[in-house]
This record gives sequence, C-alpha cells and structure tokens, in this order.
Amino acid sequence: MKKGLIAFIVIIAAVLIIVLSAVGSYNGLVTKSEEVETAFSQISTQLQRRNDLIPNIVATVQGYAAHEAEVFIAIAEARSALAGAQSNAEMAAADDAMNSALARLLVIIENYPELKANTQFTALTDELAGTENRIANARMEYNNVAKDYNTKIRRFPTNIMAALFNFDKADYFEAAEGSEVAPTVSFPQ
Repeated sequence: MKKGLIAFIVIIAAVLIIVLSAVGSYNGLVTKSEEVETAFSQISTQLQRRNDLIPNIVATVQGYAAHEAEVFIAIAEARSALAGAQSNAEMAAADDAMNSALARLLVIIENYPELKANTQFTALTDELAGTENRIANARMEYNNVAKDYNTKIRRFPTNIMAALFNFDKADYFEAAEGSEVAPTVSFPQ
C-alpha cells in the first residue's frame, strides 16, 4: 500500500511539474508576443507623428516651390499608403515611399535658400528630425524585442508550446533597399 501511495504521489508531482512548466512556457510566449506588438505599435505611433508633420512642411514649401507638384503628389500618396497600411509589410513599403518622397523634397528645399531661412520651416524640420530619431529608436527597440521573442519560440522546450499554439516568428523591421547609400546634398554657391 505504501509503495502504491508513493508511486501515486510521484506521478502526481511529475504531472504537476509538467503542467506548471507548460503553463509557464505558454504565459512567457504570450508576454513576449505582446512585447512585440507593443514595440511595433511604437513604430506606428512615430510614423503617424511624422505623417501629421508632413502637411505642415509641404504647405510651407509649396509657398516657395508651387511648381514642384510631382513631389507633393508623391508625399500625399505615401501618407495615404501609410495611413491605410494593414500589415507590417504594407507599413514598411509605405515608409519606404515616404522616405523617397522626403528625399526628393529635400532636393527642392536646397534650391530655395529663402525657404531655409523661414523660422516656421526651420521649426518644422527640427520636429521632423526629432521624429525621424524616434522612429529609428522605435525600430531598434522593436527589432530587439522581436529577436528575444524569436529566440524564445525556437528554444527547447518552449518551441513545442510555440508550435502547439501557433506562435509565429516576428518579422524584423529592415532598412529599405538602397538606404545604405547616403543622399547627396549640394548647397548653392
């Protein structure tokens, strides 16, 4: 009788250890998944902040360079795409389009020295520069959280729980093609 009771207690203890380990593993995956979502929402927030600043900069520049319509159209299209992005990939593509349009806007700005002296324009570009830094920091934080999450779902025995409950790998936020080449800025002489 004693041996049977001891065996029963050992089996119950082993089952409890396995169940508690599985629950802990699952809860850890949920926590990491939520951290990834939160970090990505920070990128979204900063992209929206930039999106909100752009019309003010465009309006200021348009006063000086009204004939540069194609750049303003590209910026408007990129803003619309960013506002309508439903997935990480769509948001990244819209962000790439916005970066391209902003690069063309900078070329226009270089052709109008009186625009660069405008205090409203200077304040807006300072805000935009600060926002770009926030976006870069949010991307870096997201990628760090995504790395931690991806590592967790690949490690044993958590990988078993991840597979059982369909915890998928988080995509990294990557730089656009060609972004490794610095833009050329020329100053009027």
